[in-house]
Amino acid sequence: MISKKLFAAIKLAPEPAYRIAQKASLQPSVLSRLMCGIEKVKPNDPRLIAVGKVLGLQPSECFE
Repeated sequence: MISKKLFAAIKLAPEPAYRIAQKASLQPSVLSRLMCGIEKVKPNDPRLIAVGKVLGLQPSECFE
């Protein structure tokens, strides 16, 4: 499950979510599906770790 800290970091980032997704080598639609809960998140999902890295978060901070 996506942590509240990662969710907040995406929402409060100075750049739009689509740009964060691109920097993490993701399609923006994939990030949207992950955040909305349409696509299930597994523990240590590399996609969320990549997004967290773009936002300056440690991998452990990305998951609850």
